[in-house]
Amino acid sequence: MKNLIEDIGVFEEHHELAEEPARTTDQNTGKSRKLYIESYGCQMNFSDSEIVASILQHEGFDTTSDLAEADLVFLNTCSIREKAELTVRKRLHHIQGFKKKKPELMVGILGCMAERLKTKLLEEEKIVDLVAGPDAYRDLPKLISQVDEGDKAVNTFLSREETYADVTPVRLNTNGVTAFISIMRGCDNMCSFCVVPFTRGRERSRDPHSIVAEAHDLFDKGFREVTLLGQNVDSYKWSKEENNKAKLEKKGIQKIISFANLLELVAQVHPDLRVRFSTSHPKDITDDVLHTMAKYENICKNIHLPAQSGSSRILELMNRGYTREWYLDKVQSIRNILGSTCSITSDMIAGYCSETEEDHQETLSLMDIVQYDYAYMFAYSERPGTLAAKKHEDDIPLEVKNRRLEEIITKQRQHAHFHHQQDVGTIQRVLIEGESRKNNTQWQGRTSSNHVAVFPKQNKAKGEYVNVLIERCTSGTLIGKIVD
Repeated sequence: MKNLIEDIGVFEEHHELAEEPARTTDQNTGKSRKLYIESYGCQMNFSDSEIVASILQHEGFDTTSDLAEADLVFLNTCSIREKAELTVRKRLHHIQGFKKKKPELMVGILGCMAERLKTKLLEEEKIVDLVAGPDAYRDLPKLISQVDEGDKAVNTFLSREETYADVTPVRLNTNGVTAFISIMRGCDNMCSFCVVPFTRGRERSRDPHSIVAEAHDLFDKGFREVTLLGQNVDSYKWSKEENNKAKLEKKGIQKIISFANLLELVAQVHPDLRVRFSTSHPKDITDDVLHTMAKYENICKNIHLPAQSGSSRILELMNRGYTREWYLDKVQSIRNILGSTCSITSDMIAGYCSETEEDHQETLSLMDIVQYDYAYMFAYSERPGTLAAKKHEDDIPLEVKNRRLEEIITKQRQHAHFHHQQDVGTIQRVLIEGESRKNNTQWQGRTSSNHVAVFPKQNKAKGEYVNVLIERCTSGTLIGKIVD
């Protein structure tokens, strides 16, 4: 599965995450029906598609990378921006051509767009047979049976308990080296611009034993890096009483588990298993997490800490729960505990409601202070149903949004290039993830700080750790050679 947030560069083309979907690969075990999934948006959607494939594997479905072979097509959708939804609608129109040739083809919409637009999708998009929200995937066999019987099917119920902890994901399009582990679902932060709390529901944490067991299983299968996923991983909290689980103390797991505790448990699976996590909310990440990162070499030194804006006034309107000064203090804590080699990445929104030129300049100055390694950068897109849509006027002209966005992008490219230049002349430990996209005589991998490096193969294999002398760089890639 192509990981859309790992594109080389400063997340360079400030691309919409949903523009290039991740598609299933072929799985041929002799089952009677073929499932084709395209995943749009965030890493959580990719992880959810692996859960869906696992559930349907037990219902007589293999996966296919060829839409023309499919009996069932799922689009796992994103609602974070308007363009993401428009992309899916265009894709449905393309799929309509396949359905005309194969009327029995079943088409379903999963994910955030499914929850938000369930009625419209069934009524307006005539080829959609099935709609299932993020917490309804266990119900897919029943929904598919309803469609088989000639009915439309929908389930967008949001659960307060569902974590899919007992579902072993089917790894889709995996490189065999890196994998996602979902540790929690939903979000309790009501950021005014964000639709996630309405499409994915309230926060609930998965039991730590199942997470650690999944990490062990992945390592035993040859994977060497896991990314712990959650809308806000810092809010992870599990206790036996709250979650009504079996006695885990016998397995060495404490009574109450914070994210720092969980991070340590996963790091202890094996020293050769790298651990990443995403995403952190600035108001919730604790020094305990930072000290745990410092304690274990195999916890990657990279923190995604979305700022969204550098203006305290705008941050208050966004309901982010922190000020500019508070955010900068947190950045300083990261630098104090983890040092300057820990990379910090961010999200930035240009042209939020009522944003003045002074607010925009504060965002640029924040970027100059922090000097992010990478960033997702977008013009504000009002999402129906959010607090911003209800309370604030989307009053910044599109040309102003785009001009401010370009200024943010230009500055970020400068900072990213600076960070890559700092790596030139150093020796970096790199996990080989696969061949370089541009040269099949070279390997590609990432450093602990999530910088992409390419280098000659030199008889090394995918999944190995190598020391790479960085000889030069571009604005988005380190270039070097393996050394002893």
